[in-house]
Amino acid sequence: MPGVLPEGEPVPADGSLPTTATRAVGARGFGVYVHVPFCASRCGYCDFNTYTADELGGGASREGYADTVLAELALAARVLGAAPPPRVDTVFVGGGTPTLLPADDLARILDGIDRAWGLAADAEVTTEANPESVTPESLKTLRAAGYTRISLGMQSAAPGVLAILDRRHRAGRATEAAREARDAGFDHVNLDLIYGTPGESAEDFAASLAQVVAAGVDHVSAYALIVEDGTRLAARMRRGELPYPSDDVAADRYLAAEAALDAAGFSWYEVSNWARTPAGRCRHNLLYWTGGDWWGLGPGAHSHVGGVRWWNVKHPAAYAKRLAAGESPGLAREVLTPDEAHTEDVMLRLRLASGLPLAVLDDAGRAAARRALADGLLDPAGHAAGRAALTLRGRLLADAVVRDLLP
Repeated sequence: MPGVLPEGEPVPADGSLPTTATRAVGARGFGVYVHVPFCASRCGYCDFNTYTADELGGGASREGYADTVLAELALAARVLGAAPPPRVDTVFVGGGTPTLLPADDLARILDGIDRAWGLAADAEVTTEANPESVTPESLKTLRAAGYTRISLGMQSAAPGVLAILDRRHRAGRATEAAREARDAGFDHVNLDLIYGTPGESAEDFAASLAQVVAAGVDHVSAYALIVEDGTRLAARMRRGELPYPSDDVAADRYLAAEAALDAAGFSWYEVSNWARTPAGRCRHNLLYWTGGDWWGLGPGAHSHVGGVRWWNVKHPAAYAKRLAAGESPGLAREVLTPDEAHTEDVMLRLRLASGLPLAVLDDAGRAAARRALADGLLDPAGHAAGRAALTLRGRLLADAVVRDLLP
């Protein structure tokens, strides 16, 4: 994940967890995240833990990656052996570009998860993909292996915007891939959009939304462009080659997304996510947002079990070396305090359409909720029912509302 990590405490070599963390694993759901750190090229805005072939520097490769992940899975199964989760509700394979791995390797990883812990009969199994990294044949293999959902990185339908973002796929390929996924039997297909890129016009974004709707997908994610330090895009902006994103433009784009998607039958269920039906919502992300447990496999992957959060070493070579030595790849961990858990609960659940129970707030937080209600940021019906639920205007100011509700 991007950003500066807390120092934390060391993870034991065997990866063991405190007994307090494993008493009720999966009581609020259990998922598995698999990080695939490989990319064919680096997009100019990306600061995720990903590597092109030139950046790997030896010691790791795509060819042996599935076996390395399965080695961490075996360690995870030993750690939770006495207190395994009742089932795996969701699996999410992210990256990077997971579909740079052969489809058979992705199938083998999923089979390993099923053998270790058991997939629920209705488990949601998602992989991310770049549009140029899938074919009708690879999609059919993934669907036959048990993948139920695919999330395609579209970003934009405008060639000029794709060029600024350093995306490799041609305009139109993402919606083609979405149709191929549906033809392969995927019931749930997501397209990701980025808005607010320098040079993107209102017409460009409207065209992107129109193409998404026409593609027949049942889920859309739309995120404002964030310029991360250390990226090629940030360097171009510092040199004055490109203007910085505008908050006002981003707000206009968000309102355009809400209007177009609502008109097409989508409903928002999280500030940046819309689905046609409740079944189309991403259950894995909902598990994150509602405090479930998950084990993250792969370099740099984060995990959370019973209030303990840890993260793996970031480089694929260091990750593989630790596992080859029979050691946990965990770099550090932290035990969340009640105050930290409360803060995260408010931050994440307020972003959901279902909102946040007012009862979890202290007196000052409930007073702040009443002010937000008066300012048109919270829904009156929701508040009357005992929940803090954002209005459309509240979604535009979600971070500010969260700050006001917290101590």
